[in-house]
Parts: sequence; structure tokens; C-alpha cells
Amino acid sequence: MRCSSVLHRRSLVLVLLVTIVVAACTGSEGLLDVAAEAPAQAAPTSLPTTTPLLAPTVAPTPAPTPTPTFSGWVDPATVGQNVGTTNGLLTFRGNPTRTFYGKGPVPQSPQEQWRFGRGKDLCSFSRVGTETTEWCGTGWTGQPTVFDYSGRRWVVFGSYAPAVHFLDAETGERIIGDFGVGDLIKGSVTIDPDQFPLVYFGSRDSFYRIVAFDGASPRELWKLSATAVQPTLWNDDWDGSGVVQDDYLFVGGENSNLHIVKLNRGYDDAGLVTVDPELIFHTPGWDDELLRNLGDANVSIETAITIVGDTLWFGNSGGLIQAWDISGLKEGIDPTRVFRFWTGDDVDASIVIDDEGFAYVGVELERAFSRAVELGQLIKLDPNRPDDPVVWSRDLHVRVPDGIWATPALHKDVLYVPTNEGNLYAIDRATGETRWQVKLPGPVWSSPVVVDDVLIQADCSGVIHAWDVADTSRVPRKLWTIALPWCIESTPAVWDGQIFVGHRRGEFWAIN
Repeated sequence: MRCSSVLHRRSLVLVLLVTIVVAACTGSEGLLDVAAEAPAQAAPTSLPTTTPLLAPTVAPTPAPTPTPTFSGWVDPATVGQNVGTTNGLLTFRGNPTRTFYGKGPVPQSPQEQWRFGRGKDLCSFSRVGTETTEWCGTGWTGQPTVFDYSGRRWVVFGSYAPAVHFLDAETGERIIGDFGVGDLIKGSVTIDPDQFPLVYFGSRDSFYRIVAFDGASPRELWKLSATAVQPTLWNDDWDGSGVVQDDYLFVGGENSNLHIVKLNRGYDDAGLVTVDPELIFHTPGWDDELLRNLGDANVSIETAITIVGDTLWFGNSGGLIQAWDISGLKEGIDPTRVFRFWTGDDVDASIVIDDEGFAYVGVELERAFSRAVELGQLIKLDPNRPDDPVVWSRDLHVRVPDGIWATPALHKDVLYVPTNEGNLYAIDRATGETRWQVKLPGPVWSSPVVVDDVLIQADCSGVIHAWDVADTSRVPRKLWTIALPWCIESTPAVWDGQIFVGHRRGEFWAIN
């Protein structure tokens, strides 16, 4: 794991094998710079025209055909939707497919509502090798969770305090006390999607934990050590955001292992939540071919785990993209790998799947291997062509290091992609060409979110930007900016008129 004073990065996911919608994609309009707030452009003539509707033929109304119920793990139809019975934004990018960005309305004239953390409240010292440094606030990826429980709206997140915090969304006051851990919490926590009062998270202290929040104080119910499985490589940190589905937990670690845990959730006689976890499967996230290509052992899993259909996806810091078939897991059949692709350099951004089943991979450029330079730092893959999956790729680097730390966001026919250097691109999904771009103060590790056709992107000067992207054929109009006092690496959470985000100086903000 590599660290900087701006902060470590990582976790996320997504690659969809089942085609659920055929999207109409417009042609590229070339490179446009919106830094100067260019006026809106006319829609391109290449946009598809609407086919006139024919007069309906009068015929007897047939009986409706029942919609079949999806019998696998995660219905591909839930791409872009909230899932589960817990109302809220529950994990990094919101759902098992990592495609749910939040709920509007988005604030129109944003201002500070409350601030949590003063002075050194959210700071601690952490050691990397022989160097001990102070870390403050929240970092990569660090997206907060927002949800309703027990008649209140909660905001739960991890910080460099190091602790998990349980706040009232309206006031910023603690609902229950912090849950402290032994070292930094860098990634995004996950809230149980099935109304169990449970939070799942990892820390640099080598443990991934399940903590209950249904009492007067948080209770640790279980923890998994990074050394509980063998073999392992790299280190014992946990950056990646786990996902909970059908009483199973799926999570990757910087020990470069995929872990699958049967949770066995329930309640005791006193009405308090319980778990009885069983680690039912684990596997190294590397293979011999990858280690030969790399010449090093930095193969940690920092992406969020993504599940679409019966397929689980993740990448690792060695640049290996994998998909695993988990269809037989509940029947005791071990997962099997069904897709493998090497990008040539570090992949810590989560894999993104579009509505046609294509996968988009953001790649860092640190090792500067020839393969990574030739392929580029943004790659579109067709999982149905495993022997030749590259549809298109883009070289987005300015210097080394550069490339993509943040997870790209899908919106209609475009992909929004920020780079380490600070260039924010709108990329045509069909062609890979740039629709427009803008330069922001880098490094930009905060992932973009799109809610109600508003694109929100934070930068390392502490500014949050919002653009109107309802019409993707036009250069977007800037709606507003709001400045926080320090670099933002974390991904904002947008929910019901509020925005929640932390920064690296040591504060967590609510904006409305």
C-alpha cells in the first residue's frame, strides 16, 4: 500500500454480464473546455430522431403476463436503483451493483448546516514502515452512509480519529458514542440493507468488523483478522467497501484475498441484534501470471466488491480485473473465476458496468509499464469477448503518477471521469471520445456522483462543484460551488436535500 500526505486511496466494482437495456448513444462532439463556463451548445445533428407512432390497431386486450422473479443474487434490473428494505444510502455507490448515487433534491443554494469535529477530534497518528505521521479527517474513499432507523435519520462514517461515528443528520450531534479502533478507517462503511442495526467496516488495525448500534453504545459482535486466511500478500489493511446480500458478506482485503462470510443474522430474547458469522470461502486475488508480470507483491484488493446477476467483480493493485461465478454458493458450490484481464497497473477504482453489460475500468499510472501506457487509463471491456475484450481505451495521463483513483460515474450516454492530475472528463460511452473536460485542482480522488441530473464533484482545494447535466449533448451549465477549508478526498453523500462529506483537515460537514 502506498501513502501520501494527501492520503491513501481506495476500494471499488462493477461489471454486468446481463444486458438489461439498449442505450442510444450520441456521437462525440470533440474536446470542449468548460472552465470559462462556455455557453450551451446546440444539440448535435447526429442525435437520433424520434420515430412517429402509428395509430394503434384495435384488438382484444390480452391478459397480462406475470413478470418472472429474478432467482439469482442481484437482479440486473436494479442497476441505478436503491435496494433492500433499509431506507438510505448504505454503502459506497449505494447498492451491490455500485450504481446508486443518492436521492434528491440536490441543494440549489448550498450552505453549511452543521460541522462535526473541531481541532484534533478527527486526527490520529499512524505508522507506515518506519514513518509515523498525523492523519486528520476522512479520506479515500470515505463516503458516508445516510439512513433512517428508530425514528431518526442517521449519518454513519469512519474517520482518522480513528473511529466510527453515529450522528443525527439534522443536528450533527452524536446519537450514540463513537466506536474506536486501533488505527485509521480509510474506506466507506456499509450499513445492513435488511433493517438489521449493523455496520460493517475495516480498519488499518488488521480487522474487518461487524458492530451493532441498537443500544446505548455500539457493540462489537465479530471481527475478522487479515491473517485469518493463508496465503496472503501485501499488508493487513481493509480499504474496500464490503457488500451484504441475502445474509452473506462479500469483502476484499489488502491481504489480497476475497472473503465470503455467512452472517446468520438474528435477534436474541432481549430483542438485540445478533450475528453468528462463518467464513465459508476465501481465495487469493492474484495468480502466478500476475506476479511474473509485476515483479512485485503489491496486489491488494482496495476496490469495492460488486455483484451483478450471479457474478462478483473486483480489481486489485496489480491491475488484475476478475469476475467470479457465485451462482452455486448457497448450495455449497465454491465460486469459480469466469473472467480475467490485466490492465498493466494499479486498479483501486471500483469497476463500473453500464446498461448494455460493458465494463469500464479506471487505472492508475504509477509503475508506467508499457502495457499500461499503451492501453491507457480508461478502458471499456466487453466481458462476452474474454479473449479480446477491449472495446476502446483512452490515454488520460499528463505525467507519472497520474490516471484514475476515483470511481467513474455513469449517467445516460456518458461517463464522468476525474483524474489524479485534476482533469474531469465527460466521455462518450459508445466511442470513448471526450464530450467536454474541465481542469480542477488535483489530485482528484473524490468520486463524482450524479443525482437528479446534477453532477457533483469535489476537488483537492476543498471546493464542491455542481453542473446541470440533464442534456448530455451540451456543455453543462455550472450551478454552484461551495468551498470547504481543505482537500476533499472522500466521496460526498447526497440524500433528500442534504450533502454530507468530510475533508482532510479534520472536519465533517452537512450542507443544505
